[in-house]
Amino acid sequence: MKPEIDSSYTLTTRKLTLSYDKNSVIGSLDLAIPTGQITALVGPNGCGKSTLLRGLARLLKPQSGTVYLDGKAIAQLSTKEVAKRLSILPQNPTAPEGLTVRELIAQGRYPHQTWRQQWSQEDERMLKQAIAMTNLVPLAERPLDTLSGGQRQRAWIAMTLAQNTDILLLDEPTTFLDLAHQIEVLDLLDDLNCNYGRTIVMVLHDLNLACRYASNLIALRNGQVFAQGSVKQVMTETMLKEVFGLESLIMVDPVAKTPMCIPIGRKMVVS
Repeated sequence: MKPEIDSSYTLTTRKLTLSYDKNSVIGSLDLAIPTGQITALVGPNGCGKSTLLRGLARLLKPQSGTVYLDGKAIAQLSTKEVAKRLSILPQNPTAPEGLTVRELIAQGRYPHQTWRQQWSQEDERMLKQAIAMTNLVPLAERPLDTLSGGQRQRAWIAMTLAQNTDILLLDEPTTFLDLAHQIEVLDLLDDLNCNYGRTIVMVLHDLNLACRYASNLIALRNGQVFAQGSVKQVMTETMLKEVFGLESLIMVDPVAKTPMCIPIGRKMVVS
């Protein structure tokens, strides 16, 4: 019998097991990503965050179990069908040498093209919009490999925006960015969620930024979900101890009013 899929969750998994060379990283995982929300995946290095993201995007074939997109097994959908609904920015993406920023971002439109019409006015509109939203207009004709790390990261994010999917999967989208550009990118993702209803799943290492920008938090430990829910439910001193092995204090962020983690090192004394 086909399992029932809750329509409030666009992206779900059932008993999903993901492995590399028969070494299990994600084990028999049942997961539901809330539609129309920002979900942050947090956890220590090696816990399976990036692997899970690759599995959700169908970049990694499950050893067993199923990923469902809109209630359908994602493995049974065509590549173009998936690419019209879901986009992913992996860690450390690479592009052909000499590719310009504009050419890279234009690749996000490929799923929307046909052999009859290779480039449309809508493609051009979405391309220009993605360039503008990521403040890349002055750099659009520059070769990608001449940009700084932060500028390149914005170009890759712009490519996912040009793809114009309802679901965005982002693996450490603030990598290589200074603090100001981290906030700029996360504000952009927040706008996409609030104003356009995009469902966003992102891996973040900065727990305090995860609490500020995500409404749903998933803490992973050893390939399993240790805790999932609102940031206030998940970001606790117990979770940080059990998942990260970290002694901490949880306070209220004076700006965002969200939980704020204060780590305690060996030499620190809490009074």
